[in-house]
Amino acid sequence: MSLEDDGTAAGSAKRPMAGVRVLDLATFIAAPFAAGILAEFGAEVIKVEQPGSGDPLRQFGTATEIPDSSLAWLSEARNKHSITLNLKAPEGAELFKRLVQQADVVCENFRPGTLEKWGLGYDVLRAINPKLIMLQVSGYGQDGPYRDRPGFARIAHAVGGLTYLAGMPGEPPVTPGSTSLADYISGLFGAIGVLMALRTADSTGGGQVIDVALFESIFRVLDELAPAYAKHGTVREREGLGTRNVCPHGHFATQDGGWVAIACTSDKIWRRLACNVLERPDLAQSHPTTADRVRDRGFIDGVVTGFTTTRPAAEVVAICAQGDVPCAAINSIADIFSDPQFDARGTLQRIQHAMLGEIVVPDVLPRLSATPGGIDALGPRLGDWNGKIYLERLGLSPAQMDTFRKNGVI
Repeated sequence: MSLEDDGTAAGSAKRPMAGVRVLDLATFIAAPFAAGILAEFGAEVIKVEQPGSGDPLRQFGTATEIPDSSLAWLSEARNKHSITLNLKAPEGAELFKRLVQQADVVCENFRPGTLEKWGLGYDVLRAINPKLIMLQVSGYGQDGPYRDRPGFARIAHAVGGLTYLAGMPGEPPVTPGSTSLADYISGLFGAIGVLMALRTADSTGGGQVIDVALFESIFRVLDELAPAYAKHGTVREREGLGTRNVCPHGHFATQDGGWVAIACTSDKIWRRLACNVLERPDLAQSHPTTADRVRDRGFIDGVVTGFTTTRPAAEVVAICAQGDVPCAAINSIADIFSDPQFDARGTLQRIQHAMLGEIVVPDVLPRLSATPGGIDALGPRLGDWNGKIYLERLGLSPAQMDTFRKNGVI
């Protein structure tokens, strides 16, 4: 599919962000993910990249036959277009200011103060475009004693308190899921911030800055850790396969070498598990409350393990489903590709790339019933829109473009 000029995919309903123009200066995942969500729902997102090299994400992860298009890039930069521009060069900064005149949103994740050093701080850009919204994502935020420190997702997981919780009791902390969780969560908060700021700009005519710190995004999703420590001095430790506040609630091995997750979050679910699945109604009588089961955790978990380890994972899941007990096999990515739920919902989208053939990527979220988003193209080649933007939109001549190219400006 191709993207129309108004942000509508050919043959589809007009998307909710159609008409919004975004300049994505950021690299890697967090702020670009926010811009990507907007692009999936119809915004025109122009990826502004360093001439010659582009976003380092192009080389990050699994390489493809195309030198500047890793699988990570193809997936995360979808629905965007690329221009090359050296923001450090005075001529590049001037070209960028002209682009800002026509933009609604700028997304960036440089260290705080970098854009100001180049003469492109928000105060300068807002003077050019009073409605401009700027999303700034950084490791520690735009102020505070750590503001100048470099930050990545792994660092945010550590500072924000998540890594401390991940792993087995008494063993070293691990990276949760070995994924860039902080980047994606920050991207989500960033996208929400942009949407709220756009609504405000429509009503007041004024733009604003959205300041997202990776460590704060992680800290925000750690449920009761803050109030529990402030009120009772509670420091939650690594809990491994289970959960300290409820039982049985964790991961259990199965006969075929797999694992299942069972979530028994209430006394009602426990009664179903004991009576319908374990066929031990006596346990529902002897351990009726969460406090009873937590106090006797070793025994209760042992009974559940005795059930799961004598059956293959699929049978455990089926019996629990019949008994209305939350349970699922712990899927590898190979399992996901054969999971009928993923298939039924189209969670794995198969996109045809002109040079690489079929590429499978996660589907667009969230799902809107009337104006859904879509994937029109995978991550673009470096500078694919240079001609459209510089020649058509900014009115440069071919000779000017040649000069800028030779001088490393574009």
